[in-house]
Amino acid sequence: MADHTLADQIADQLRRDILRGKLNPGDPIKERDNAAEMGVSRTPMREAIRILAKEGLVTLRPARSPVIAAPSAAAIRDHLEVLIALEILSGRLACARASSDEIDAIALIHDELVDGYDDMDPLEAFELDMRFHRAIAAAAHNDALIHTHSAYLARMWRARFLAAQSRRNRERVLGHHGEIVTALRARDAEAIARTIETHLSDLMSAIDT
Repeated sequence: MADHTLADQIADQLRRDILRGKLNPGDPIKERDNAAEMGVSRTPMREAIRILAKEGLVTLRPARSPVIAAPSAAAIRDHLEVLIALEILSGRLACARASSDEIDAIALIHDELVDGYDDMDPLEAFELDMRFHRAIAAAAHNDALIHTHSAYLARMWRARFLAAQSRRNRERVLGHHGEIVTALRARDAEAIARTIETHLSDLMSAIDT
């Protein structure tokens, strides 16, 4: 297995540990200890930590162990404002550029979430939710937008997960997603922009509280 692939897998595990609260803001990541616990060498562990640092989930420190990032409320709000703008733009462009197959694939993610929402592990449901939003960005067919959206989505990962758990509302989440799919199928850029703004404004309210 290539080190890069292994590093991605380690990053996925560490990301999940952060979301589940096994690793909390300010906690150090001991490279040697974590590598030994996962049964991997320090090289892919080091690369995984760099991946999470780029995402804003980990803070690197010279000559010291990296720590789980603890962004301020103001920083989280700033990132969310940008993310909302990016997702609205993604939705508008997807209405114009997405293929029918891409819209069908987005709808399938929504259907999977609808079918499993009540029984899924909260983290699995959250990851499926994020797949839905990433798929819309991908369907916008703008590489700069896809890259920027991915970066901001990663930085909002923990805050978005915690907000989703504090306001876990089946009707709101699935209802908005269903409206987004309907707007995509109708190629209605104004409708999708309104729905995405409402959907993520609820998230802003959850973070502010």
